[in-house]
Amino acid sequence: MIPFRDDVPAKQFPVITVLIILANLGAFLYQLTLPPPELERFIFQFGVVPAELLSVGQSLTAHPVSVPLSIVTSMFLHGGWLHLIGNMWYLWVFGDNVEDRMGHSRFLFFYLISGVVAGSVHVFFNPDSLLPTIGASGAVAGVLGAYLLSYPFARILTIIPLFLFWPVVELPALLVLGFWFLLQLINGAVAAAVDTGEVGGVAWWAHIGGFVAGMILIGIFAKRPVQRYSWGGR
Repeated sequence: MIPFRDDVPAKQFPVITVLIILANLGAFLYQLTLPPPELERFIFQFGVVPAELLSVGQSLTAHPVSVPLSIVTSMFLHGGWLHLIGNMWYLWVFGDNVEDRMGHSRFLFFYLISGVVAGSVHVFFNPDSLLPTIGASGAVAGVLGAYLLSYPFARILTIIPLFLFWPVVELPALLVLGFWFLLQLINGAVAAAVDTGEVGGVAWWAHIGGFVAGMILIGIFAKRPVQRYSWGGR
């Protein structure tokens, strides 16, 4: 499922959502200027390396030790255009309404805390890993969790990839985001079964941790009551 628009109008311009997207784009464009050896060092230094993070700043690899705030800096780095576009697309579709409920400054703190929780869950499931983890997906997952509780019956225009046919259908957010979370749980269970939090380079448990964090934090950060949307109408 590829969501591309919802039917919930935002009451204010999503300033923080746009700034986060621009910050991620700027960081990625900077990554593109680095030659491969420097880029590798950069990713190891500003990405989350679980074993180093738990060893309190000791370098366990041939690269410089990760910066103390790597669990924050890592959420602004990406491994390629598809990685970046996928994360920012979901943030653009769902972030404006969550920011609307919280206000600009609250949403920024909510986003960062969701990302930190997601990174911490990943470290918990991979304490011995020497591989750097980067990406905004954990923080974006927090936005998805908050959106699900806020607008479960909002209509989401969604592309369904079916071989040669990619129909566009209108589905409730509960189904779209519920299905997304179910996929994370299934892949996370597979990852845990093989004693790693990653399968195919994806930190599934970071997604799960971020999503659950978003569902919890929405009750703390929301300052505007949600307008209830029903599937049959408003």
